[in-house]
Amino acid sequence: MARYTEGVCRLCRRERMKLFLKGPKCDTMKCPIERKPYPPGEHGRGRIRESEYMLQLREKQKARRIYGVLERQFRHFFTKASETRGVTGDVLLQMLERRLDNVVYRLGLAPSHMAGRQLVRHGHIQVNGRKVDIPSFQVKAGDEVKVRDKSKKLAMVLTTLESRKGQEPPEWLSLDTAALAGRVLSIPTRGSITVPINEQLIVEFYSK
Repeated sequence: MARYTEGVCRLCRRERMKLFLKGPKCDTMKCPIERKPYPPGEHGRGRIRESEYMLQLREKQKARRIYGVLERQFRHFFTKASETRGVTGDVLLQMLERRLDNVVYRLGLAPSHMAGRQLVRHGHIQVNGRKVDIPSFQVKAGDEVKVRDKSKKLAMVLTTLESRKGQEPPEWLSLDTAALAGRVLSIPTRGSITVPINEQLIVEFYSK
């Protein structure tokens, strides 16, 4: 299965904003974008000519990188969203938010999207009592997402929960910290999705 294996801090610098791909490190001065707030590469500090197409492209790339999705899979999500009843941009974000790796991250069981993906791929997560190791699995309202009993002592999970103590998951999710389990209360609305993405630019990009 294809996945991005290069340094993720370069992605934040390319988008000129923190995408929080490294978990706690992003909140410290060790974050490279604090020291180099410009795109990587030889011409990173050069003047950037902004165009309508560039703004649309950068918004699409930013969304891909936040959710850890490669181009082919992201396009598949967009195609499916455009065929679904509702506002295409809203449906696209809802589908991305409902990915199992993202739900694990939103519940506070993993420090980043990438770590959430790793937990799922390594078989540490159950949905409704059954092991699911597909990061793109789409959860539904009423689903229970739980850390498997054999994995409840994982240091990453316990450390992340401790560091996020007092922080509540999004309103469409609930978390039982003692059981290391969460529940999908509803399909997320656009108002409950706080990622800094202008989905209309993505729709315009793919609609050309």
